[in-house]
Amino acid sequence: MTFKEFGLDASLLEGIEASGYENATPVQEQVIPIILSGKDIIASAQTGTGKTAAFLLPIVNKLIASRRDDQVNALVIVPTRELAIQIAQNLEGLSYFTNISSIAVYGGGDGSNFSTEKQALSRGADVVICTPGRMIAHLNMGYVQLKGLQYLVLDEADRMLDMGFYDDIMKIISFLPPVRQNLLFSATMPVKIRELARKILHDPAEVNIAISKPPAKIVQEAFVVYETQKIPLIKWLLKSTNLKSTLIFCSKKHNVKQLTSELRRARFNVKEIHSDLDQSSREDVLLEFKSRRLPILVATDILSRGIDIDNIEMVINYDVPNDGEDYIHRIGRTARAETDGVAFTFVSEKEQNKFKTIEDLLGDPVRKAVVPEEFGATPEYTPRSKRSGGGGGRNRGGGGRGQGGHNGQGGPNGRGAQNSQGGHGGHGGGNRRFHHNGPKKKDGSPQAQQSQPKPNENNS
Repeated sequence: MTFKEFGLDASLLEGIEASGYENATPVQEQVIPIILSGKDIIASAQTGTGKTAAFLLPIVNKLIASRRDDQVNALVIVPTRELAIQIAQNLEGLSYFTNISSIAVYGGGDGSNFSTEKQALSRGADVVICTPGRMIAHLNMGYVQLKGLQYLVLDEADRMLDMGFYDDIMKIISFLPPVRQNLLFSATMPVKIRELARKILHDPAEVNIAISKPPAKIVQEAFVVYETQKIPLIKWLLKSTNLKSTLIFCSKKHNVKQLTSELRRARFNVKEIHSDLDQSSREDVLLEFKSRRLPILVATDILSRGIDIDNIEMVINYDVPNDGEDYIHRIGRTARAETDGVAFTFVSEKEQNKFKTIEDLLGDPVRKAVVPEEFGATPEYTPRSKRSGGGGGRNRGGGGRGQGGHNGQGGPNGRGAQNSQGGHGGHGGGNRRFHHNGPKKKDGSPQAQQSQPKPNENNS
């Protein structure tokens, strides 16, 4: 479907076109008409399916005709500051040609941020995107105008419950008018999400899109290695592929800092994101990465969910994620929208059982890539069995493909990524916006083809 087929307001369609959206994704095709009809909804959809626009577009469309001055008209509750910022930026582009105002409300900033938020919440803003703790801080002070609220959205609801926000969510809801439209989005649907839905939703429509499965366009491979081989191998992989946008996940802050330091020492252009950085620094690094001025970003799982960055060409799991859901969300940062992507996971001896559990969730084993001979012997992949500790054969079922599984030279073929669903128009400048000051210019330049690894370069 095209967005014109939804019967959206002309000013909103203009923002959709300016933001680079073309055809609706499956979740948008299903969700948008339901929200426009006024029904509550519970939707399960993994990140990268276009679910953010699926709830923003119909809400903005309805507010164009029904917004109430001096009130918060729509409240979007999310688990992290990064996601709040991302949704606000997405909304800024989509709603630019409308009269809809919005603001992101989250902790971690300075006093001036709180003052700006207070002004918007007390005078009214059409759409407020917030984290639970920060919103409660404002609610406790008694000036937030929620009596006229029409729409409540819970995004990444499973993540919020995992982070212990259930009581905060219920407290916020206690301030809301009983008559409103409720929209709940979650990557998974465990029992506790169903229980939450029963408490806050009224006769909801249910939509399920690709639950707990990574996009088929992601080429997944694993390197089974010793822990000491990880840093040399990641340097080789980065040199061999020479891509413009690579995201590396580590499970611990210590590993993020150590790996970033090692890569800088090897003269890679790389930066890091973790919870030790202040909010301003994290936002600056993320903007630099999104605009492709920074080709390599090393991060903890703070970036694994809900961050809408198109055209990440490669994701590397330096550590095996703690569970299958984390794995799916990590590698889901690549192959967004209309693009392809590749995801590599480094599996040390002690991580083999954990990785086998992830493979069981996926339903199929992840292809084991061949480690070049120059790195020496590597362990056999023998999860859930006793390992003698000796160096196993190097070709662990790697087959005929080299690293990346595409060209035998250690890297994926060039893929000219396209901007389509999931894009946000590149509005990365401001973190929060209250009434429009004009859009940040979208970089519509064509993307360069990825460099191919040179034949026989560091390859056996």
